[in-house]
Formats: sequence, structure tokens, C-alpha cells
Amino acid sequence: MDKPEGKRVIVGMSGGVDSSVAAYLLKEEGYEVIGVTMEIWPEKSDEKQSEEGGCCGLSAAEDAARVARKLGIPHYVMNFRREFENKVIRYFVEEYEKGHTPNPCIACNRHLKWGALMQKGLALGADYIATGHYAEVVCLPNGRYAFRESVDDSKDQTYALYNLTQEQLGHTLMPLGAYKKSEVRKIAENLGLVNAKKPDSQDICFVENNDYASFVEEYTGKPSILGDFVDLDGRRLGTHKGIIHYTVGQRKGLGIAFGKPMYVVKIDPERNEVVLGTNDDLMVREVLAKDVNLMAVDRIEEPLRAIAKIRYNHRGAPCTVTLVDGVLKVVFDEPQRAPTKGQALVFYKDEVMFGGGTII
Repeated sequence: MDKPEGKRVIVGMSGGVDSSVAAYLLKEEGYEVIGVTMEIWPEKSDEKQSEEGGCCGLSAAEDAARVARKLGIPHYVMNFRREFENKVIRYFVEEYEKGHTPNPCIACNRHLKWGALMQKGLALGADYIATGHYAEVVCLPNGRYAFRESVDDSKDQTYALYNLTQEQLGHTLMPLGAYKKSEVRKIAENLGLVNAKKPDSQDICFVENNDYASFVEEYTGKPSILGDFVDLDGRRLGTHKGIIHYTVGQRKGLGIAFGKPMYVVKIDPERNEVVLGTNDDLMVREVLAKDVNLMAVDRIEEPLRAIAKIRYNHRGAPCTVTLVDGVLKVVFDEPQRAPTKGQALVFYKDEVMFGGGTII
């Protein structure tokens, strides 16, 4: 990256401690820092937004503004509600209706933070955008940009960033990749930031009480359609309350007793069936992905040994990666539990993210 003197950076400030400390660190390095809070979803009363907080609420913008004043940097709130609904909310709903399990944070990163926000920032004369993600942007010997995993294994967020483009990465700064979360909180405490002890947001920001199915029903105005639970041989086991209520690997909340542990192993939207089986039925070695984005390399011509993750909190497992006709195939050395359609398949080598795709 270029030296910071005279360089302007837009920092996406969510009101949380991570993005606040990121803004501070960049200012200390000599960048001209401008804080921006994205107003995304949904339009609610001030009282309701304040109650919910998170990265979408009124309190988030207020906390970000307080931090900006403390740091002596300008702060703006920009309205991206339309883009958020078009690129994140609709995708989220449509994926659940297909029987998939989407990751809206990945879509938000690509289309909002590194799409709409970056476009607006560059138009305003910024050289970079920055966030409080725990990841590190590196330029590899082959000239390509990629992410190196955070030094804080428990907070690494590279998985949710796999689909950023080379152009986007070339205009990205992530100062927290070299810090542990405890160190970030300590910096915030020493600075006297209002959000130094603010809890991390855990749930999807636009879904109240983590109730995905109710959100989908309310958004679409369509009630769930009852269907059949079936076993792997197609035998009817009972009635489910609608496919949007289930995800592969789920055991709790099935609403039916079998006398032994049973899990969702497949969702068939065309037949409106939820297929149940044992935990052994969830174990898979081969996983396929579409919509592939390569980051550290521009092609994969020979089988590549790597570590791959099939969900955000998956620790990763050794595998062999191939790419044929746009389809990413990962064969794990040992079976992995419940790869799920709609989630990301992301692979790494030597702590560098090489790329990923959407599980099919």
C-alpha cells in the first residue's frame, strides 16, 4: 500500500469498538480519516431502533458520532436502505424460500461495504475504505491481493470476505488484522471511548430475536406451507411447519419425537419435504461450490492441497481443491458435518485465503 501522507480513507463505523479503534489506528498512521455510518435497515421509530441497537440501530450511529468527535474526525451518516434491501434482504429471503441457508453478511460485505460505500467514497476523493474486520490485506509475490488470517484465531473474519474483487482489495485497509480483540478493547479503554466495553453483535442485524422464519413470512406476506418430514427412503415421518423453519444439521425444534436423535439432512423445496436422518448421514467428504471467486491466484490448473471451511465457525480441515468448468470441488481428507447449500466454501493455504464459492 502507498504511504499514508495525503491519503484519504473512509472508515465504515458501525458504532462498535472494532471500527472505532480501526479509525483511531489509521489516523495515528497519518491518514486523513472520515467516518461513515451506513443507514441500511429498517425504517423504524427512534425508540425501536434505540432498543435494538446493533449495527442498524439509531444507537449505532450515535455511538459512532461520539467516537468520531473524540478522535477529532468528521463523521457522516449515509442512507443505503435501498441498496441493502435489493442486494441483501431479497437475497436472504429468496435463499430461504429455496431451502438454502444464506449468509447475508457475505452479501453485505460485497455489495454494500465494498460496493455502494466504496463507490461513494471513491467518488468523494477517498483513496481507500477501511473497516474493523479482523483480517489483513496482503499483496502477494504474484501481484494479487488476498487476505491473511487474523492473529486472533477466535475473531478471524476472512471467511465472510472471500468474494471481494482485486479492485476492491486494492482500495482496502484493515488495521485490526495484527491485533487480538483484548488488545483492541484495551486501546479503546485507554482512549476513553464510549463503546470500549460494548458487547459484540451476534445475530443478523435486521432479524429480531434471530427468528428467520418469521422475518421471511412477514417480508413476503406469505405463510409457511406445511409439508412432510420423510426419511432417506422417502417414507413419511410426520408434518413439518414449512421449509423456511429448517436448516441442514438441525436437531432441535423439529416438533416431533422419534425415540432417537434425528437431524435435517436435506431440504427439497420442489416436493416441500424435509428429509431426516442420523448424524452419520450428515457426514460428507466431497463438497461442490458455484459462483467461485479466486483471490490469491487467478486459476487452479492442478489439484491444490489446502484447508477449507464450510461455515463461519468451522475450524477448517485438510482437503484437495480442484476447479473444473467454474465449479469448485473440495474433497476433504476426513468427512465433515453438514455442509449446507447457500453457505460459503472457502479455502486457505499458509494462512492466506485463496478463494471460495457458494455451496450447491
